[in-house]
Amino acid sequence: MDTEELKKIIRRGEDTKHQFKENINNETSLAAEIAAFANTLGGLLLIGVSDTGEIKGLSSSDVNRIGRMVSNACSQGLRPAVNPITENIECENGFVIAAQIEEGISKPYTDKDGVIWVKSGPDKRKATSREEIQRMFQSSSLIHGDEVLIKSMDSKHIDKEAFAEFMEKEFDIAPEAENLERSLENLNLMRDGSLNLAGALLFGKRPHIQLPAFIVKCVCYPGKEISANNYIESKDIKGTIPQMFEGVTAFLLRNIRWIQNGKDINSIGDPEIPRIALVELVVNALIHRDYFISAPVRIFIFSDRVEIISPGHLPNNLTVENIKNGNSNIRNPILASFAAKLLPYRGLGSGIRRSLKAYPGIQFEDDRDGNLFKCQLIRKQI
Repeated sequence: MDTEELKKIIRRGEDTKHQFKENINNETSLAAEIAAFANTLGGLLLIGVSDTGEIKGLSSSDVNRIGRMVSNACSQGLRPAVNPITENIECENGFVIAAQIEEGISKPYTDKDGVIWVKSGPDKRKATSREEIQRMFQSSSLIHGDEVLIKSMDSKHIDKEAFAEFMEKEFDIAPEAENLERSLENLNLMRDGSLNLAGALLFGKRPHIQLPAFIVKCVCYPGKEISANNYIESKDIKGTIPQMFEGVTAFLLRNIRWIQNGKDINSIGDPEIPRIALVELVVNALIHRDYFISAPVRIFIFSDRVEIISPGHLPNNLTVENIKNGNSNIRNPILASFAAKLLPYRGLGSGIRRSLKAYPGIQFEDDRDGNLFKCQLIRKQI
């Protein structure tokens, strides 16, 4: 990095990925700054620059001292260790140390006291929310939302008929009642006597009683905006994932237009939005949503669009362009493995591409601040 490039960065000011420090004298504080970058999106720490963007510069002895502090902070003050790339840039007033910290792949990173730091705009803060910390473990593939044990649910909460039908269809086995728990554990749906989230949502009896947040709220409005008092139909879709899939698909198909498409007058015609596009996006919302967030999937039908809103932004480094090109990151591996057997789901990151091929009028929004993912299907005006 040369001085001109450095000045361009400084002129843009501090933000989530750029932090200025006039000097560093506290190794513990330095470790916290580096941990915050590694736990968030990574970034550039500039040492020798004031908060106001003035290049104060460091002496040669400062550069040597701070270089040792960076090394010690990263190897001894952080768990696990971090390896930033540092560069000493010579300026008119002295040196500026540029430390590039990559987003970590082993989150969460803690300081020597076990505190987890994250970026909040240009500043840092302690991560205290259980869901926020769980998502860090999830991003490192150390824990997944569908593996979380539901202590209030055991084998007595299983829909035994539905589970027996699945076992007979997939494995040609009729499970005996005394082996039910063993069968559930073998399929990674139960551990230590408790169902996990996947087991509850795939084969549970009335799972919404214990898991009231994991439902789908559907509303159809006559206009283009949400209205508190004026709607065509409102329904909470509850039950297992297969039951919610059927209920949500039926809600969508009965609340959008059906068009003749040149068919005989006695034909029911075709839905204005192809069924395959709706099916793929509903399955995606149920299987790939963030189950660490206690909130329902929401579906709104307006006169000009259909919105499908899933809790949780895209995981890790996925972007909207990535998923349009077929890239995927399996957030809930147990649910994904069963989805191919219980739902019209193929996996392999192909669902979004099939949806767009069937209906190009789909827009996606990855809202990282609001922690949600939104699909908008633009309705054709007649």
